[in-house]
Amino acid sequence: MNKLGRGHRDKVHQFMTITGTGEKVALTALKASDWHLDGAFDIFYRQPHAKSFIDVKHLDELYSRYKDPYADMIMADGISNLCNDLQVDPQDIVMLVVSWHMKAATMCEFSKQEFVGGLQSLGIDSLEKFRERIPSMRSELKEEQKFKEIYNFAFGWAKEKGQKSLALDTAIGMWQLLFEENQWPLVDNWCQFLQARHNKAISRDTWSQLLEFARSVDPALSNYDADGAWPYLIDEFVEYLTENGLIQKGRMKEWL
Repeated sequence: MNKLGRGHRDKVHQFMTITGTGEKVALTALKASDWHLDGAFDIFYRQPHAKSFIDVKHLDELYSRYKDPYADMIMADGISNLCNDLQVDPQDIVMLVVSWHMKAATMCEFSKQEFVGGLQSLGIDSLEKFRERIPSMRSELKEEQKFKEIYNFAFGWAKEKGQKSLALDTAIGMWQLLFEENQWPLVDNWCQFLQARHNKAISRDTWSQLLEFARSVDPALSNYDADGAWPYLIDEFVEYLTENGLIQKGRMKEWL
């Protein structure tokens, strides 16, 4: 390993610390992933032998530590305590990534199956390992495909139980959080438009189509196709921008 550069050596040490494996296993996984740490974890934990490195007893202890005293769930208070132990703000977007890994059905709740199963799939059986994985989970937001999966997951995770649509205030909060990581210059204008003109819950179709709009249409709307198959709400948003002089001749206002 002495022949490796400092950056590669650091990744080997981090991989070994988190997975509890040796140098040979770390090098194999990292080389197979072209030295992408997240990819190396994915490769390692897909292997059948990986579960042997996880202490299920420790997972049960972690669950019991945060479990609600009156329900067989980790609720808001338990998640708050978990965040304190992880040294992460409960409002940090990385907690959305954690919930995505756990396949959590509802915001601010983890069932035992979600919590234990999610940590097992991540190769985490201690708070120390959990803390060490936080930076790599945060970096997943920068991967286009994973961001799309996390974005689409967020709709079902954030909506109220039994509802098909997402409350407008909740949707706006989620959009501001998500697009802060993957900047979209029009996010504030979109949220202002919704509050001024829509003021209704957001459908799943609108939620998913907005990401496609943000990715494929440039902020000055120079490549926007008025005859495209966008939801009516996005078409109305474009009209709103034009009517209010926020977009002129394919150019954004400088203050946007």
